[in-house]
Amino acid sequence: MAIFGDAFATALALLIGGDPQLFGIVALSLQVSLAATLIAAAIGLPIGAALALARFPGRQTIVVILNALMGLPPVVVGLVVYLLLSRAGPLGSLGLLFTPGAMIVAQTILIAPILAALARQTLEDAWAEHCDQLRSLGASLMQSAATLLWDTRYALVTVVLAGFGRAAAEVGAVIIVGGNIAGVTRTMTTAIALETSKGDLGLALALGIVLLAVVLAVNAAAAWLKNMSVRSYG
Repeated sequence: MAIFGDAFATALALLIGGDPQLFGIVALSLQVSLAATLIAAAIGLPIGAALALARFPGRQTIVVILNALMGLPPVVVGLVVYLLLSRAGPLGSLGLLFTPGAMIVAQTILIAPILAALARQTLEDAWAEHCDQLRSLGASLMQSAATLLWDTRYALVTVVLAGFGRAAAEVGAVIIVGGNIAGVTRTMTTAIALETSKGDLGLALALGIVLLAVVLAVNAAAAWLKNMSVRSYG
């Protein structure tokens, strides 16, 4: 109990004192996760919309694969990205390995299927409810997709927030491709693992408190948006 108390006191001192190392790690972690979330949203939301509205041979197989990819093991993604970006890999010439760019690539691969699958389910439910109305108005498939994307915007933002929360909490893939280099690729999750192994429990706990605060803020925002959606559309 004394160890926890000492670590908590040190953590509070670091947070209140504005420790530059602590907030540098937090800033990098948020930047990487936000960039990965935006890229994954740009990829995943259109895929989800296409799968929700279009009917074509092989669609169900793609949906099954997409759902399976939601459970991608992070360390496997990290290994694959490492092999692709390593000096001998096909993308080694880009020089991304052990940079924030490599971590963004790994996080994007992890959360894009999650965003696509959740968006597909959201839009498919909306399509089932409004398809007759949209068809009676003569809306094309693209016009219908645009209408549904707007009507379900609150739910889709909640989906994107879920992806951001997943990215911010990721550790396995980013530590493989980022290398956990101080001041370059050290994020909250990788720093917590490192500082715990070194016995610097104060910094690890301070980072854990910030990470929990970020996750709570994301969930609170998602709940608020869900309530907004219910009030708007019933």
